[in-house]
Amino acid sequence: MITLVYAVYAVGVVVSLVLAGHLSDAVGRRPMLFAALATNAVSALVFMLAPSLPGLVTARVICGLAVGVTASTATAYLTELFAAHRPPDQVRRVQLLASSTSIGGLGVGGLLGGVVAQTSGHPLVAPYLVVLVLFTACAAALLLAPETREFQRPRPPYRPQRLALPEHAPSRFAAALAGVGSVFALFGLFVGLAATLLHETMHRSSLVLSGTVLFVVFGVGVLGAAGAARLSQRSVVPVAGPVVLTGTALLVVSAWLPQPSLAVFLVSAALIGAGGSALFNASLAVATTLAPRAHVAGTVATFFLAGYGSLSLPVIGIGVALEHLSVRVTLLRFAVLVAAAVASALRGLARSAPGTGES
Repeated sequence: MITLVYAVYAVGVVVSLVLAGHLSDAVGRRPMLFAALATNAVSALVFMLAPSLPGLVTARVICGLAVGVTASTATAYLTELFAAHRPPDQVRRVQLLASSTSIGGLGVGGLLGGVVAQTSGHPLVAPYLVVLVLFTACAAALLLAPETREFQRPRPPYRPQRLALPEHAPSRFAAALAGVGSVFALFGLFVGLAATLLHETMHRSSLVLSGTVLFVVFGVGVLGAAGAARLSQRSVVPVAGPVVLTGTALLVVSAWLPQPSLAVFLVSAALIGAGGSALFNASLAVATTLAPRAHVAGTVATFFLAGYGSLSLPVIGIGVALEHLSVRVTLLRFAVLVAAAVASALRGLARSAPGTGES
């Protein structure tokens, strides 16, 4: 059931990216972000008012629909806001801002959800009241932000997002998709097994600890992305790649030690977060650099489609595998698969950094 609930969220994200992730290119950034905030608010209300399996599934789908629109639209919006007010040579700052916001939000959300659920006495209601307040604040701030993409008149005919590569550099964009896909698959592996490892292997059931682990992954990830921004794009991958693979190896070791180690587990979380976020930032930099000006959100939607599609696969596979295998064997097998995917993406991503030629 946990696997099913996760899967429907991923389905919601993918459907949203395909059907609506590109629409802000035609109707404007702010209208789509307002719609996403409203949709997410509906999701929070369903979570609170229908605490049952059908309610949970429904809320997760609605949440996924909102996230898909937000991921592509907000990234395009940040890029255009930054370009309008900053010198062109500072473009890497907005790429860092976009990736840090995406990764950091996952970490803060995990920690905040764990703390509120553990301390409030109402774990199925209080976290969603908090996010409703945050959504309201975001909507108020959005009212003050300028629009960067005006409504097109006449409005172009609607069609779903096409999975097309930029014509002038298809292999570089394909490398960016491979990069984000492999990194999100690694994050999916960690998120899919973190709570199970803590509970069944390390015998720790604290909600705060579970949230803290996610915060370590994605919080350190923001620091990793910031550190990577100080390097040239071509230097990031040779540094971040070994960090990610070392973190994946330590994740397996933490569970397979005679006495499973929380300390080693947390170190692996930090390394996966730092290296994975740096690779995500490098991949996003390639994608946004190659995006045609008229189709920024559509190009970013394709990018996130590769990421969120890959994020869901390990989680679903893990749910199925745990019906037949132990936690440690499941972790080992999926870690090998994901590490191989990351390793295969590194070379193409290193050759595809902005400023390099077509590979």
